[in-house]
Formats: sequence, C-alpha cells, structure tokens
Amino acid sequence: MGYVKGKSTLMIYDRHPELQSKWDKSFWTRGYYVSTIGNITEDAIKKYIREQSEESRKEENRSTSL
Repeated sequence: MGYVKGKSTLMIYDRHPELQSKWDKSFWTRGYYVSTIGNITEDAIKKYIREQSEESRKEENRSTSL
C-alpha cells in the first residue's frame, strides 16, 4: 500500500505541481482501509473518512506542539 500511495502522490504532483507546497511530506495519511465490497456501506466509508480527518488533525497538533 505504501508503494501505491507513493507513486500516486508523484503522479498527482506531476499533474498538479501547485499542490506540492501545500502538503509538504504528508500527502496521504499513514493508514488505509480495506473491506470487501459486500460488507461496506456508504455510511461506513463516511465514518472512516471523518475519523481519519480527526486523527490527522490530532497528529498535526501533536507535531506542532513539540
């Protein structure tokens, strides 16, 4: 998964160079979510995204307070 995230980041930056300065080194969050299609709902995806956003903000706050 790290490989896919790394390569996709490079592709995005290649197509949209203005985004490089916006995210510095952390374009994607550390984790990733995997589930089978039959067991996932739209609500579950929205919940995951919301929780990841909250976790990212917490990590950012921890790193800036050091």
